[in-house]
Amino acid sequence: MTDSRADGVRVLITGGTSGLGEAMARALVDAGARVAVTGRDADRTRQAADRIGATGIGMDVRDEEAVGRGVAEAFDVLGGLDVLVNNAGIGMRTVNPRFLTDPQPFWAVPPEGFRDLVATNLTGYFLVAREVVPRMLQAGGGRVVNVSMNHTTMNRQGFVPYGPSRAGAEALSRIMAADLAGSPVTVNLLLPGGATATGMIPDGADPSNLLPADVMAAPIRWLCSPAAAGVHDQRIVGVGFADWLATRD
Repeated sequence: MTDSRADGVRVLITGGTSGLGEAMARALVDAGARVAVTGRDADRTRQAADRIGATGIGMDVRDEEAVGRGVAEAFDVLGGLDVLVNNAGIGMRTVNPRFLTDPQPFWAVPPEGFRDLVATNLTGYFLVAREVVPRMLQAGGGRVVNVSMNHTTMNRQGFVPYGPSRAGAEALSRIMAADLAGSPVTVNLLLPGGATATGMIPDGADPSNLLPADVMAAPIRWLCSPAAAGVHDQRIVGVGFADWLATRD
């Protein structure tokens, strides 16, 4: 069954105000979960959360102190946390708005743009998980879902620093899973399986070639449901989720 319920499950989604994060948040709210979403701009985050039916928390995942405050607020508002979805990220358009039609070589990437993207897409995953996982261990269990992307995109020409940042996040996820093996906290990877129709895609991109953001809906509902208890260190692709689950079952 791919349309699982997640009634009462307490979920924190970073970068949940748009794109994949918003799609996952909506899917989980519809499935009965209690959801908190984060974004850098506190007012924008609260407005987005109101539309979704979630709790909005202003949190810059690049900043250790902001992460500490944001995670504490999430635990306080939700009364605990069952699932962390590490999703916050920025895309190639922040360093090259024409990255699909006019890819630039790595040496043309501004160092500050490189640092900011890696701080968000990789260091942010580390900082948030570092704050959340010890609380989950103390509480006796929890789940971490790290959002990733296709391996081909990680190695694509003109995709510095986005490709390396996501490759690093995937490696981080695998190590987190190894570190938590045998514990009551599970870690899994989730990715769409192709380019999605989100704000990370440059203006003018052909939407017919893009996946809808809600390709993440069924797998994130399942990962937050009782059916996924004990599932650990898996790499789940949204576009092939139904086939993956059928094979697993």
